[in-house]
Amino acid sequence: MKAIFLSRKLICFLGLLCFLPAAVAQSQPSGTVAITHAKILTLAGNTIDDGTVVIRDGKIAAVGASVDVPAGAQIIDAKGLQVYPGMFDAITQMGLREIGAVSSTVDSNETGNYNPDVIAATAVLPSSEHIPVTRAAGITEVLAVPASGGMDSFGSSGVLGGQASAIHLSGWTIDEMLLKKSAAMVLNWPEIETRTFDFATFTRKEKSFSEAKQEYEKQVNELGDWLERARHYARALEKGSAAKYERDVKLEALAPVIRGELPVLVFADRARDIRNAVEFCEKQKLRMILAGGSEAYKVKDLLRSKGIPVILRPTLTSPLDEDDPYDRLLSQPAELAAADVRFAFASFDNSFARRLGQNAANAVAHGLPYDEALRAVTVYPARIFGLDNQIGTIEPGKIANLIVTNGDPLELTTDVRYLFIRGQLTSTNNRHKWLYEKYLNRPKPVN
Repeated sequence: MKAIFLSRKLICFLGLLCFLPAAVAQSQPSGTVAITHAKILTLAGNTIDDGTVVIRDGKIAAVGASVDVPAGAQIIDAKGLQVYPGMFDAITQMGLREIGAVSSTVDSNETGNYNPDVIAATAVLPSSEHIPVTRAAGITEVLAVPASGGMDSFGSSGVLGGQASAIHLSGWTIDEMLLKKSAAMVLNWPEIETRTFDFATFTRKEKSFSEAKQEYEKQVNELGDWLERARHYARALEKGSAAKYERDVKLEALAPVIRGELPVLVFADRARDIRNAVEFCEKQKLRMILAGGSEAYKVKDLLRSKGIPVILRPTLTSPLDEDDPYDRLLSQPAELAAADVRFAFASFDNSFARRLGQNAANAVAHGLPYDEALRAVTVYPARIFGLDNQIGTIEPGKIANLIVTNGDPLELTTDVRYLFIRGQLTSTNNRHKWLYEKYLNRPKPVN
């Protein structure tokens, strides 16, 4: 049975190779497009009320109020429409998890607690049905993050979950989709848990605080040991002979982390855990990005003083404690902005990634300046992960990831009329739209 299964996989793979050149050719950036008479919000300067954006070979060639349209360019008359940078969802499991209840479609977690060598891009499924649904909402790039939890996930995710990859939401292969293969190392910060849930028996387990703290300290010490071993290994790589040591891909993957070249995306929500994580990262000389941060407002001064940015959970998530105000997470972005803490919004899952804009809009309704909300789903996440020289604003030389809309992209009622990813006009058709149209046009029952 196993041999038959492998043979079928081999046949499918060979069949795919026959069509691959044509598929690649279709999605390669080419040609020139001019979007004219549009209101352009560049997020790099003043808004242009009646301007033109010229796209050539996948990048923005020119933008302004008096830009000449190149001869032979495909022209899109966007009078009455608006042009924005595409939105960036900074934490998802896009392409890693299809249906949470079907294990064969899930590749977001590895076994074991320490998997720094795992790279999300190697597991991303370009044909995921979540991708067209998400990009139809104006999201042109995401961070695919292994072992990152979210509404689509459950169970253990390990301590070092692997490397997050930034990807475009268009492409036949991962090589076409790739924006940055290794954008951050995932670290799920250990918690002091006196109550845990056993998924095998569906029962809660209680333990004493001293026992829980002992387990927590053991995990933190293990993490420190991993980093120390990685430092020794990195020195051996630099100064020693390859014949004198055995290769360790896990320690090798940690080398960019300890050198400060690759940031650490630390998942923590409680203020106590955030403080502990900040102290640990400072001691280990790691570049920290906080993920989750449900109680980031309690340590905002610490985050500002250390220059640590935050990737916030969805604003409509329930507060951590039953005594918290119902709008605790809705009002937090305004507090962080007032405290000059850098942050971005993210969906933390796939199912509601399409609602990224509305999460930002909800924060506007609770005191966050609109311009900050828009930047928190475009240029700020790009800046946090070192991609703002490529995406996030509409400027010459940047990748042409753009959306043309009939209104504010943070509003639920706004439609994306045109979507460009790497300069290619990309379809907004998706499974949700197809099902809507199917059942909208179903035959009426005969009486």
